Amino acid sequence: MLTHGRESPLDAARVVVLGAGFIGGAAADAIAGEGIAVERLGRKAVDLLADGAGDALAKRLRADDVLVVVAAEAPCKNGAMLERNIRMMNAVVAALKARPVEHVIYVSSDAVYADSAEPLTEASCAEPGSLHGVMHLARERMLLDEGGVPVGILRPTLVYGADDPHNGYGPNRFRRLALAGKEIVLFGEGEERRDHVLVDDLGDLVRRMVVHRSTGVLNAATGEVHSFRAIAGMVADHVASPPAIKGSPRSGPMPHNGYRPFDPAATFRAFPDFSYTRLADGLALTHKRAAATA
Repeated sequence: MLTHGRESPLDAARVVVLGAGFIGGAAADAIAGEGIAVERLGRKAVDLLADGAGDALAKRLRADDVLVVVAAEAPCKNGAMLERNIRMMNAVVAALKARPVEHVIYVSSDAVYADSAEPLTEASCAEPGSLHGVMHLARERMLLDEGGVPVGILRPTLVYGADDPHNGYGPNRFRRLALAGKEIVLFGEGEERRDHVLVDDLGDLVRRMVVHRSTGVLNAATGEVHSFRAIAGMVADHVASPPAIKGSPRSGPMPHNGYRPFDPAATFRAFPDFSYTRLADGLALTHKRAAATA
């Protein structure tokens, strides 16, 4: 579902990463590793919710830039957050109208897709069942319909890594609990099966989309699903004194009916030499990094 503007990789003159936190930082690191100039813009540099944010961002852009948009208030949990996220994208669109760039990449989310028992692909129905998905789908359309520049969209599934700031249920929270010697409490019996992608792989996919000037949509998901109980066990194996892993009563139905698989074929068609990091290897790498900075 990606179309490469450049079949042979071409370095950008400069890449501006808007929102250089966990995911944006990984993308910026991967791009800088190619020797490409990178401008990392966090909230202190450009506050997209401030008055005049569009003008402030436009002043930092150049015509030959590639702009990577990661900045968001996420996960989007309520109407107020949805409204702020739309305001942020309005500022980005205003900046692009005032100072068009060569190419834009937007890091979205797999939350835009409706649930399905069949593996999700880039052609699957984009019918979000959450405000988080609504937010990302709306921002995608704003860029496509109003941005006026070529757009590539990357839709990752659950992302993990040592620097994750959200401590969401799954590898990130389990690792922190294990390192602190605390028991891991699962939702239900942890039977939900989900796909998880290492943040390094996500950063590399952004880099590849930059140098190929890729447009269209690409999912970022490994194609393998694991239960949360299995993930907790993998995490526990990396600490000297493995914590207890316990189930707990559920307060509601399992998200996504407990199963959200992906078909990653489009990734390998777009980038034949790319391979996703297997979960066991990614968890080992993440634990090593986290332990080194503890």
